[in-house]
Amino acid sequence: MQKEEKKNYLEPFMNGLIKENPTFILMLGLCPTLAVTTSASNAIGMGLSSTAVLVASNLLISLLRNIIPDKVRMPSYIVIVASFVTIVQFLLQGYVPAIYDSLGIYIPLIVVNCIILGRAEAYANKHSVGLSVMDGLGMGFGFTIGLLFIGLFRELLGNGTAFNIQVMPKSYEPAIIFILAPGAFFVLAVLTALQNKFKLKSATNGSAPESNLACGGNCQACGGISCMVNREKLEFDKINEKADKE
Repeated sequence: MQKEEKKNYLEPFMNGLIKENPTFILMLGLCPTLAVTTSASNAIGMGLSSTAVLVASNLLISLLRNIIPDKVRMPSYIVIVASFVTIVQFLLQGYVPAIYDSLGIYIPLIVVNCIILGRAEAYANKHSVGLSVMDGLGMGFGFTIGLLFIGLFRELLGNGTAFNIQVMPKSYEPAIIFILAPGAFFVLAVLTALQNKFKLKSATNGSAPESNLACGGNCQACGGISCMVNREKLEFDKINEKADKE
């Protein structure tokens, strides 16, 4: 019985970490992924900040899932997520000002990160507190690992450093393009090409696995936040149609 329970808690964690990694598999949260990964330290800062918000919001939403009315659940999620983002922002500003200055506007934008709102709607709203926390940890750490790999790659080639420590020989001439906006797209394109070359399941080649742990796994047909808004609109239209018939 204990083994089954342990397996149940491990499944959502491993799912977010590997099977449905939000960066490399589902291709979610690409705005901060491309914008802040100019260095490994920035990547770690954004990844851990998002993880903290994701875990805390999953926990609270799971606790309140039977209390929040369906008609206002999306606004409720945004209020909950925004509250935790504000707390994280103040903590970074007070204790890690360098990271706070580097990330800038992208810290408040965690509020509308489709990974966080997606997990709230697709998982925390339907599962227990323990499973929701593990799901948040898995998705958060998976997102952090994705940012870290991209950030390391860009910093190493674009600046010759890793975590601001010089690792390339002095004769190395950095390719500045990697720490500029085009470099972010280039790195992402290379990773996507490798996924398709080795036929790894990913959103870009249409083979991401369908799962009840994410928004269906079909990311080609998913519009991120917009798909959730459209679903809310459809539900609202059904309620109005039913009221008109009555």
